[in-house]
Amino acid sequence: MRKILIIGIGAGDPDYITIQAIEAMRQAQVFFVTDKGSAKADLARARTEICERYLPAGSYRIVTIQDPDRDRAPAAYESAVTTWHEQRRVIYEQLLVSELGENGCGAFLVWGDPSLYDSTLRIVQQMASSGTVPFEFEVIPGITAIQALTARHRIPLNDIGESVRITTGRQLSAAGTVDDDLVVLLDGKCAFNDIADGDVYIYWGAYLGTADEILIAGELRSTAGKISQARAAARERKGWIMDTYLLRRLVKK
Repeated sequence: MRKILIIGIGAGDPDYITIQAIEAMRQAQVFFVTDKGSAKADLARARTEICERYLPAGSYRIVTIQDPDRDRAPAAYESAVTTWHEQRRVIYEQLLVSELGENGCGAFLVWGDPSLYDSTLRIVQQMASSGTVPFEFEVIPGITAIQALTARHRIPLNDIGESVRITTGRQLSAAGTVDDDLVVLLDGKCAFNDIADGDVYIYWGAYLGTADEILIAGELRSTAGKISQARAAARERKGWIMDTYLLRRLVKK
C-alpha cells in the first residue's frame, strides 16, 4: 500500500530536525514540495537543502506542486480556506497515483510541526477519509516556532501555574485585549498594535532559526512601533515573512 509521511522539519534551522525525522526521510522515494511563487522560493529551497544535507544523492526525487491561487482577504474566511484545501486535496490524490507506485512512499516536509496551523495534515486526513486512493500515513513531530521563539528569547513559555493560549492575529484583533498569556501566529496585520492594555510585555521573533532571524522584546506599548517597522522592512527586503510572538501580562487579572 502507498504510504505518506508528514514530517515536521522545525522552524528554520536545519539542526532542528530530529533523528526520528531523518529516519523517516530515508524511507521516502519522493518528496512533494509546494511552489508558492518566487517571493517564497526560500521556503522551497530550504526543503531541497535539507534533503541534500541528510539523504544520499540519487536516493530520492523532488516533485514540485503548484499551489492553487488563494484569496488572501476573503469576505468568508473559512469558506475560502475550505475551497483551497479541496483544490489541494485533488492535486495530492493525483500525485499519489502518478508519482508513487502501489507500495511507494512519499513525504511532505512541514515547516515547524504538522499539528500547528499547517494544512497538510488536515488535507491528508480528508484524502484518507475519502478512500479515493488507498494509502496509510504517519506523522513525525517537529520543533515549532513557539519552541524556537522561547528558546531564542531564553524564557519559559508559561508562568508558574499559569495557562498559555495559542491564537491568531485575526482572533487577537477580534478580542482587543489580553486576558491570558498569548502566543500569536499568522498575524499579517500586526494586531498587537490594537492592544491598549498596559502591563503587557511582548517577545517577538521573525525568520526564527535562520540567518535572517530578528528578535525584539519589550513593553508592548513602547515596542509595538519598533516591531511594526522592523517587520515591514524585512518583508520588503525578502518578499515574505514568518513571525510569531508571545504577549505576557505582567500583572495577572
